[in-house]
Amino acid sequence: MAAPKKTYRTIDEYLADFSSPTREILEKIRATIKNAAPEAEEAMAYQIPTFKLGKNLVHFAAFKHHIGFYPTPSGIERFKHEFSQYDTAKGSVRFPLDAPIPYDLIEKVVEYRVKAVRGD
Repeated sequence: MAAPKKTYRTIDEYLADFSSPTREILEKIRATIKNAAPEAEEAMAYQIPTFKLGKNLVHFAAFKHHIGFYPTPSGIERFKHEFSQYDTAKGSVRFPLDAPIPYDLIEKVVEYRVKAVRGD
């Protein structure tokens, strides 16, 4: 029988399970999102770090070889050209851990999502 999956209550708990350099990348993504959406609330949804602004704004998570970033389908569609060098799906993008993380792009996407959620 497989061991039960760990349940995280906070982003801090989630980040604590990762070692360097992955944890530093996750912390910088968190700070980038906070900078772009200072009013957003931190939460855990689907057992991954989430930022909410009334509803889900963005999610992110670490995997063995990549960081998953989940800005909803509208975020992926709006930045499809900027995401063209990465693996994408309907609402997600994968940033390889062996390549620079595009923090500036993450910031632009979060700013876009804030406007979309607010109806601007």
